[in-house]
Amino acid sequence: MKKLRLRQMPDRYVMVQLDAREKLPSWSTGIVSFSSITRTQSELSLIVPRQAVPAEVKVDGEWDCLGIGQQFSLDIPGIAASVASPLAAAGLSVFVVATVDTDYFLVRDAAAAAAALRAAGHSVTLLVDEPV
Repeated sequence: MKKLRLRQMPDRYVMVQLDAREKLPSWSTGIVSFSSITRTQSELSLIVPRQAVPAEVKVDGEWDCLGIGQQFSLDIPGIAASVASPLAAAGLSVFVVATVDTDYFLVRDAAAAAAALRAAGHSVTLLVDEPV
C-alpha cells in the first residue's frame, strides 16, 4: 500500500447523538473546518468541533482528527485499512469518516496515533509540529 500523508485538523472534536427525527441544530451548520452529519433511521449523528456545541448538549468524549492529505478514487481498495490497521495494532481506537475526496480518522490521542502511523511508514504532521 502506498504510504500516506496525514495532517491533524485544528480543534478537538466531539460526537453528538440526537433523535433521528430532530432538525439539524443551528449550532452545527456553518462550520468551515471538519464536521460530519449522518442521519439514519435510528439517529442523527454529528461530529463537530467541541467549541461549536452548547454546554447543555451531551457529547461523547473529545477526539483529534487526522485527515489524509491526498485525494483518491473511490475504487482504490485498502486506503482506510492502511491507516486503521496500524492504529488497531497499537491498541488505539479509531473512528473513520469517509468523504468523496479522502478519509478522516478520529483518535483519542493524536501523538500516539502519529507514532503508530509513522512506524508504519506514513507521514504525519501534528499541530505541534507546525511553526507558529
